[in-house]
This record gives sequence, structure tokens and C-alpha cells, in this order.
Amino acid sequence: MGPHVRFVAHRAGNDLALLAAAAAGGADVVEADVHLHRGRLEVRHTKRLWLLPILWDRWYLADPFAPPLLLEQVLEATPPEVTLMLDLKGASPRLGRAVRAAVDAGGPRPLVVSARVWRHLARFGDRPDTTVLHSAGSPRQLRRLLRRHGPGRLDGVSVHRRLLDPATVTALRERAAQVWSWPVDTAEVARQLAGWGVTGFISDAPERVAAELRREDGAASAAPPAGGH
Repeated sequence: MGPHVRFVAHRAGNDLALLAAAAAGGADVVEADVHLHRGRLEVRHTKRLWLLPILWDRWYLADPFAPPLLLEQVLEATPPEVTLMLDLKGASPRLGRAVRAAVDAGGPRPLVVSARVWRHLARFGDRPDTTVLHSAGSPRQLRRLLRRHGPGRLDGVSVHRRLLDPATVTALRERAAQVWSWPVDTAEVARQLAGWGVTGFISDAPERVAAELRREDGAASAAPPAGGH
């Protein structure tokens, strides 16, 4: 596995304990999901049900009365050597501006910003040490991404694994130096995607996948050459 590949701790930034564990475990990047709600930048993967005080995800309901985790808390808790990935959620036209103000107030740090609502990303193009990822999670979004952006136009993209194949990754690499994908939770999947040219793995188990790859690479390098004694 090449040194250019990065491992991203999926959603670990949505919980301070998970963030600390991911940082201690050596994750290259820690991801957090950011929503703008009533003027606050809340960090969570759960969604709100219209105007009701209900937070939900696919498999559970969350406590709507628990204090929300705020972006400023995540910025303060993230070690300076760890790159934070902020996935901007929702369609509010104020979201990109609000997140840019918050990260600038927190001081210089390496940052990755992604969004499926691409207009949010315009606020980060001039920020130093920042990688901007145009995200696509559906075939329609992927087609728009390929149609709207020509060769060399993008910092990077983040595309769901089910949408990728060798030809698609080649087309994406023509447009962006960085091609990241999710979910990547086994060494087998990571090695396949890396062979196609994917450079970032967003994983629920980044430490385990990275360790498996290192063991496999170590075993391969230690094996005698074919025909040897």
C-alpha cells in the first residue's frame, strides 16, 4: 500500500471520546459531520425531523434533550497534528460561511472539507492547508460531478464505494489529485480501491484495516522469491 493513501476515522469526530481514541490510534484524519441549527454549528450524524425535537438515524432515535456537541468543542479537542475532516450537512446557504468563521477563529490547522451541497465549499478555496472534497453519494451526483468539472479542476472528490470501478476512478483522477471513498472496512476492499487509484479510505475501523494491510505487506516482503530455497 503506497504512502500517499490516507485513512479517515468515519464519524469519530462526532463524539469526543471516539475522537480521542482515533487520535491515539494514529488515524490520519478524523471526520465530523456539521449541521447549522438555530445559529449553532452542531456536530452529529443524526438528522432532525422537520421542526420537531426528534433526532434520528437509520437505526435509532437519539435523545433530543442531550446537549449538542458543538464544532468549537471539536476544534478545541482535536490535537494539532490530527487533520480534521468536516462533512457539511444540509442546504442552509449560511453553513459554509459559518464553518469557515469557526475554523478561522480556532487558529491554523490542517483541514479537509467535504459536502454534497457543493456551494458550501466555495468558502474554503483560499484557506491555507485545506483540501476541498466534492462529495457524491448517488449515481446522479456522480454524473453531475463528471459533467461539470474538467481535468485538473478539483482538489479532490469523495465518492461512495458502490459507484466506483476502474474506469470511473480514472476519470475522477483526471479531475482531482485526491479520490476518497467510503465505506472501506476491510483490507480486501482497501487494496482493491488502491489498485484502481483511490487515495483515501473513509472507514469505521481505520486502525484495524491499516494494521491488516501492514501485516499483509510485511508477510509478502518476507516471503522468499518464487523458485528460491
